[in-house]
Order: sequence, then structure tokens, then C-alpha cells
Amino acid sequence: ARLIDEAGVDSILVGDSASNVMLGNDSTLPITLDEMIVYARGVARGCQRALVVCDMPFGSYQVSPEEGVRNAVRLIRETGVDAVKLEGGEEVAPTIERIVNAGIPVVGHLGLTPQSIHKFGGYGVRARSEVEATKLIADAQALEKAGCFAVVLEKIPASVAQQVTELLSVPTIGIGAGSHCDGQVLVYADAMGLTQGFEPKFLREFAAMGEELRRGVRAYCEAVKGDEFPNESESY
Repeated sequence: ARLIDEAGVDSILVGDSASNVMLGNDSTLPITLDEMIVYARGVARGCQRALVVCDMPFGSYQVSPEEGVRNAVRLIRETGVDAVKLEGGEEVAPTIERIVNAGIPVVGHLGLTPQSIHKFGGYGVRARSEVEATKLIADAQALEKAGCFAVVLEKIPASVAQQVTELLSVPTIGIGAGSHCDGQVLVYADAMGLTQGFEPKFLREFAAMGEELRRGVRAYCEAVKGDEFPNESESY
């Protein structure tokens, strides 16, 4: 988080994709609120300037608006992040409004919402049909009305993302949603080449950190096995 913050990004999202990237799960569903708090607390401590947003994990806000507010308050209080993010449209608007009224900034999330993966039946592009696109646009307006200060648009046609971006007064943040959004987000492990076997169309690798890590570990092993490390200058 410190390195990414120093590199100049405007905002860091502590995503529930940590379930996949950090814990090795097949989806975002298993990660708990307690686990998200651990990750979010560490990221918040490492940041000096970037806006830090934390995902509310599956089950932490779906039961009732009251429970959503309670868990959002816990996230802010125990981690030091600046805002929370929720998935869903009109159905979660009452919860978002309650959280915002409690003094907590909220980011919305539409399109492919991984917490609803069993409902969708896969990770395909959303809002391809006119009916679904119309629903997404209405959901985006509902999120803005409920008080969201930004909306993430994931894996939807670029034309739909453009319509939403032009319609809303709050920023849109795209991931697999084309270039017309106000900002972009990628999972750092994917974008920096640490993830193995994940190659969606929207992903571009900006660094080869995975290969560099392997190279460094191989060099370390060779130095230890060859009695080259530690040398005399590295000993007390």
C-alpha cells in the first residue's frame, strides 16, 4: 500500500477480491468481515495521501439496512479507511442511504457484481441486452440519489458505461467497462503480473513482478546453498 500510494494513484480499493488473490478462494464469497478488516487496517496504515475505500463483504449488508450500517461503522472505526463500497442497485439503495446518513462515504458497484455470481451463473459481460442496460442505468441513478459519491462499473459494454458516465454527476470507475469512465481500477496483483492464469480481455499487465519474484527467490536459494550468503560483511 505504501509503494502504491507513493506511486501516485488517487485511490486504493481494498477489494473483497482479496478472497481470491490473498486467500486462494475461488470467489469473493468466503471472505469475512473480520478478514477484510485486517487487510483494510494494514492498507490504511500504509497510505499517506490516497483515498482508501474498503469493500463490504458478502453477508455484511444484505440482511438489513441496520446491519449494513453497523458493519460499515465497524469497518471505518477499526480500520481507518475513508469510505466503503457496496454491490447492487436499487435494492441496496435504502442501506446506502442509511450508511451515508451515518456519516460514512459510499461507493456503489454495478454490472458484474461478483457477490451475486450464483445469481448470474458466471462471470460474463453484463448489460448486453437492452432490458439489462436500462435496469443498470436506473440502478446507477438510484445509487447517486441514495448518496454514493462514485460508482464502479464492472464488465459492461463501453457504450453503456459511457451513457452512465454522461448521465451521472458523480464519477464512474471502470473495470472492463471501456475508456469513457471517469477513472479505472484493476486488481494490483493482476496488473503487476503476480496472478497466474487469469487473462480476461480487460486486463493489461503493466509489470512482470511475478517473474521478478521468482528470479529473486532463485538467486537467494542459490546464494544460500552455495555458501555465498551471508558473507563476512553480512555477519556480526
